[in-house]
Amino acid sequence: MVNRKYRITVRLVKWFFIMLFIAFYLIYAWAPVYDFHEPRPFSGDKFYNPYQNIDSTAWKKGNFQIQSKVWRGITNGRNNSSEAIHAVYKQLGYDIIVISDYMKINRFGSESKNYIPVYEHGFGFRKTHQVCIGAGKVNWMDYPFYQSRHHKQHVINILKESNKAVALAHPDLKTGYTLEDMRYLTNYDLMEVLNQCSFSINHWDAALTAGHLAYIVASDDAHDVFKPDEVGMVCTFINTASLRGEDVIDALIKGKAYGVDVFMEEGSDLAKKAEDHKKLPVVTSVKMKDDTLFVSVSEPFHDIIFFGPNRSNKKMMTGSKTAFYKFSPNDAFIRAEITFPGTTRYYLNPVIRYSGNEPSQSSKPGINHTKTWMWRSVFILIFALLIILYSFFKMKHKKRRLLSRHPHYYCL
Repeated sequence: MVNRKYRITVRLVKWFFIMLFIAFYLIYAWAPVYDFHEPRPFSGDKFYNPYQNIDSTAWKKGNFQIQSKVWRGITNGRNNSSEAIHAVYKQLGYDIIVISDYMKINRFGSESKNYIPVYEHGFGFRKTHQVCIGAGKVNWMDYPFYQSRHHKQHVINILKESNKAVALAHPDLKTGYTLEDMRYLTNYDLMEVLNQCSFSINHWDAALTAGHLAYIVASDDAHDVFKPDEVGMVCTFINTASLRGEDVIDALIKGKAYGVDVFMEEGSDLAKKAEDHKKLPVVTSVKMKDDTLFVSVSEPFHDIIFFGPNRSNKKMMTGSKTAFYKFSPNDAFIRAEITFPGTTRYYLNPVIRYSGNEPSQSSKPGINHTKTWMWRSVFILIFALLIILYSFFKMKHKKRRLLSRHPHYYCL
């Protein structure tokens, strides 16, 4: 009886893994192949400044990635309850608090008009994840074992259909996205440039240099809110008079935000952090006058650096509340990084060149149907060969079992 149960269990486990293999094999087999466009840097005789008409009194502080306990605690965030997350970030003075559970939309606070449904998508080994903001549903489509640029683009395209905004999560973490990927991938809205696990500034600059307009998001991505060194480390300031979820997302997509890397003294507890957050300066003005960019802040900065394509250092100014930079004819975009005493650093969204009525995102790559079906045909042929080989060895094994049950005897 025990042997029979053991055989049944082994058989079920075997068929489970066979079906799992077939499912993922078919997912990879059916992946589309894209024709990626060559990078086209921003160009034109006009300048788009996302901060042109901001209200300096309307900055709201937010965090867009943190995990709570889900899936019975098998994922990071097992020490966090939704109530604890909101309590800690309220103490730190955050206005916008969302929970981005892995592959699950957290409904805590969903009765509020300020609620924003968010989840972190992706379960691949290389941490090729996305933060889905304004999520309509959880999409389980992913390529967990390996992702080419075609796979990454396919996932982004699928997620864009059911989310108001898609952000590439911690691109530099475990090389989830390469710098070369940033030259070609499109159809996402935001990039998590600042994440306490990994800063992806080079990835951001690579995308902007290639002409892909991706705006910044900065998130703690804390997995234990009871550890002071995991919360309040980075944050996003959004310029919005309203805290309604739709208005916050709209401001993010339009680039009316900046990311902050907050300096914290070692050993600071939550109370000390809350006091330090209250003292953070604010950006009071970012304006274009003809071809010159002017930036003003509420407190004197240590320095401000204006960066152009390929993270080229265009100009540095020190010890003031205001700074300016005059665009050269070759400047496709300019973005500013401001460092305050104590090394707190602000990362502003870029001012870009454009032509026409308004700036537009890079066009999506089209599917190359010929290469796609060639790719699928190869997978189908390999799959057919595997079935033939499996059937052959299965038949051979069956014959051996029959011979072992009915041996032949020969008389000499």
